[in-house]
Amino acid sequence: MDLYEYQAKELFAAHGVPVLPGRTVETAGEAAAAAAELGDTVVIKAQVKTGGRGKAGGVKLAATPDEAREKAAAILGMDIKGHTVHQVLVTEASDIAEEYYLSFLLDRSNRTFLAMCSAEGGMEIEQLAVERPDALARVPVDAIAGVDRAKADAIVATARIPAAVADQTAEVVVTLWETFVAEDATLVEVNPLVRDPQDRIVALDGKVTLDGNADFRHPGHADLVDERTENPLEAKAKAKGLNYVKLEGGQVGIIGNGAGLVMSTLDVVAYAGERHGGVKPANFLDIGGGASARVMADGLDVVLGDDDVRAVFVNVFGGITACDAVANGIVEALAILGDSATKPLVVRLDGNNVALGRRILDEANHPLVTQVATMDDAADKAAELAAGA
Repeated sequence: MDLYEYQAKELFAAHGVPVLPGRTVETAGEAAAAAAELGDTVVIKAQVKTGGRGKAGGVKLAATPDEAREKAAAILGMDIKGHTVHQVLVTEASDIAEEYYLSFLLDRSNRTFLAMCSAEGGMEIEQLAVERPDALARVPVDAIAGVDRAKADAIVATARIPAAVADQTAEVVVTLWETFVAEDATLVEVNPLVRDPQDRIVALDGKVTLDGNADFRHPGHADLVDERTENPLEAKAKAKGLNYVKLEGGQVGIIGNGAGLVMSTLDVVAYAGERHGGVKPANFLDIGGGASARVMADGLDVVLGDDDVRAVFVNVFGGITACDAVANGIVEALAILGDSATKPLVVRLDGNNVALGRRILDEANHPLVTQVATMDDAADKAAELAAGA
């Protein structure tokens, strides 16, 4: 789960990372009141889970409460890269002497954690990494050893942070690592981490991604969800305990048992779709090993509820759950859904008890179900049906 800036900075503050005072508000009047409370010049910042807010006009300075009201009114309701602004952060303005960059992330390719730090923050870090890779320090972090003060000093030195603020920056490195670990994050990022004219170090912005697999350890993380911006299908699937991700612009719903199989299914459907007018997969849905009738019904209910879906590809390899159990699940699921199931299903079964599973579907003879023996042919059939719908 990605957090808003204000949520990230609240986590930072809770773990000792220095941030500026601010208030998150939803109306222009509340923005004026927050500005009056904070005093002096404030910054009005759109709260959206995407970059490029400043270029889009979503970050503005306000010298007075009346100006804060005006600027907040202009920002609230804006569309920034498809994200509607429902709230703004009103925070103290900061004098900036220098801007740095600091982050910790999960480095999946190298199976470790990675610290990234630069004395040249404020710009798009991807741009810096391409144009001047030597300016961005990349320091692997051992998951067991973590980041103590000695490691933080090494990160700061590698990034060539100025000596005058090296100690303060190292302290922030340690506390940001503590935030990363304590909150079970996969990313914590500060850009910019600023040095003000008094040589104070402050996290001026923040980005955090939390690992949903650790939600059971953090009941408070549920309060961070903004239901206004959640995809309704993803929210529905989550409530049913399904591993579902909506993909934009797709027409073939995907249901499979096992993340690896589902990923492969996305690939073969995308490839087959090129032959049928550019049809694409509409979602990722892994029903796992226990493809019971209820689980299958829940999965079909979610996928068929997507208005973009024109056909569904059910791709199952029988293992612990045999193909006959999956076939019974599909038949019972369609009975449960009744008239709400209106889109064609292409089913490919293979593996344990495949012959019995196919016979069960044949005998059910449901008008929406087409069985195809191979994965490639099934993908092609699903794409063909979606293109013709």
